[in-house]
Amino acid sequence: MPEAWKSADMMNVAAARELHDGDVCLVGVGPPNLAANLARHTHAPSCRLVYESGAIDAKPRRLPLSIGDDDLAATATSVVSVPEMFNYWVGAGRIDVGFLGAAQIDRFGNINTTVIGPHDNPKTRLPGAGGAPEIAANAGRVIVIVKQSPRTFVERVDFVTSVGYGPTGRERQSPGAGPTLVITDHGVLEPDPETNELTMTRLHPGVTAEQARAATGWELKLADDVQEVPAPTEVELDMLRRLRAREVIDA
Repeated sequence: MPEAWKSADMMNVAAARELHDGDVCLVGVGPPNLAANLARHTHAPSCRLVYESGAIDAKPRRLPLSIGDDDLAATATSVVSVPEMFNYWVGAGRIDVGFLGAAQIDRFGNINTTVIGPHDNPKTRLPGAGGAPEIAANAGRVIVIVKQSPRTFVERVDFVTSVGYGPTGRERQSPGAGPTLVITDHGVLEPDPETNELTMTRLHPGVTAEQARAATGWELKLADDVQEVPAPTEVELDMLRRLRAREVIDA
């Protein structure tokens, strides 16, 4: 792996590239927040960032610390109530892209952010659902950003917080397309057109198929023609560093 960047950089850059200019994107916390703002400050300046706290078309001048960051309200075109956000924007299908994270994800894109272990006696209680179930159900495209490891990529999630394609990959009936991409520090996975099973279609530079398989808790399938993700550019890396440093960046 080149010394100029790390696997987390590649993951965030790859995710940012999937956001198109003009997209209405509902942004989650953590890596989705970083990726969405990276896209807005590089190749997609006209994408509209929406946060579940009610900020519509937010243009934060620095990387928001959370969905309640005051810079979101200060720079938004409009601030609406949470019920309006989920009824009028998310539930009505006005979100093009939903960026989500995960504590666990299975081969059919079902996400757990609720508990590790049995629900009535968990080993770890996680932050919970937030707006993720509604986003996963209704967004036009759902992009999951998560580091790949056997602890996270599991055969069966301990709890289904946000439905992907269901336990067998064939149960999804929600209006949205479901998880169209899962972007990790190893590469990019996409649902198989026939089975909806997540399949590795792209690998990051320096990552091997064997490494990707070792980081997965099920028998990972690879596409017949796995592509290599282009390495981050200097422009992308410079903006990524500035965002992480929480510099004030002019629009």
